[in-house]
Amino acid sequence: MTDYYEILGVPRDATPEQIKKAYRKLAREHHPDVAGADAASEERFKDVSRAYDVLSNPEKRRAYDLGADPASPGGGMGGGFGFQDIFETFFGAATGGPSARGPVPRARRGQDALVRIDLDLAEVTFGTHREVPVDTAVVCPTCNGTCCRPGTSPRTCEVCGGRGSVQRVARSFLGQVMTTQPCPACHGFGTVIPEPCTDCSGEGRVRARRTLQVDVPAGVDTGTRIKLTGQGETGPAGGPAGDVYLEVHERKHDTFLRRGDDLHATVSVPMTAAALGTVLTLDTLDGAREVDLRPGTQPAQIVALKGLGVGHLHTGGRGDLMVHVDVEVPTSLDDEQSELLRRLATLRGEERPEARLAAANPGVFSKLRDKLAGR
Repeated sequence: MTDYYEILGVPRDATPEQIKKAYRKLAREHHPDVAGADAASEERFKDVSRAYDVLSNPEKRRAYDLGADPASPGGGMGGGFGFQDIFETFFGAATGGPSARGPVPRARRGQDALVRIDLDLAEVTFGTHREVPVDTAVVCPTCNGTCCRPGTSPRTCEVCGGRGSVQRVARSFLGQVMTTQPCPACHGFGTVIPEPCTDCSGEGRVRARRTLQVDVPAGVDTGTRIKLTGQGETGPAGGPAGDVYLEVHERKHDTFLRRGDDLHATVSVPMTAAALGTVLTLDTLDGAREVDLRPGTQPAQIVALKGLGVGHLHTGGRGDLMVHVDVEVPTSLDDEQSELLRRLATLRGEERPEARLAAANPGVFSKLRDKLAGR
């Protein structure tokens, strides 16, 4: 590369004033009107002018100091040559560039799909089988994924000879280098489709509705995702299918409230039944079950029915059904009922009961119990 500093006779750290002063001196010496119209003087004057044009411009000088020659026909970078070309040239094999991988496969993997599925409490408790319709891409039945009209086939690209890439020579501060780029004719595939399939427009796939058969395990919850491998859309040119993710959304139940794998329900019983004890029949997800209330059952007391909750997703078994007792206090009594209660209060020494303050700051489980009981 031409040394412009040497032509002007200045050091590489010369100031703009020094460069201008040196140029004026040399320009006067070699100007054709002063030195004569000989070829050597004219060429020398052109070199001096070219050197000053580069070194007097901050951007050109910076590029020149980095190894480029802004005064050259290609700007020193070979007509658009850049650092990306350098990496593709020298590190293509390491980065998987076109020179390393050859033609790009036309068939590519399809995208994944996310589908919401709504389930009832009974379905997430016991598990269920569902048929889920999805709109997706499937292999074109006409061309079978070849992208070509039946009876035709892909043709080797005449521009790149099937390599999928083309090479060109570029100039850089490293000298002349060979760069590799995807073939503009075949877009790197190495082949062209002379007669595309009319049904899929040369994509090798078409849109269609499919029905997926899904076994939903017990214990799933809102937000749980079920992966169906290879059930997503088919890739271009009949490429491998992506996956389908079913995202569960559990519908709210009218009676039961789910907490983890346990179910919670509230039953209301008369004050007399809570005091004397009774057996209730409760409709559960497993059918009718008896709930034994012992004499003296207190408001907000919980009776656990083991194994009647939601199935455990990973470990098997089931949670429990937690029955919260709500004791109903009568608000309307006739004279006979009032007299009976007064006699009971007298027998129990409760005509004028003393007020007892409840303990403050109930624990976490007490708070949850009160909330579920509607307090």
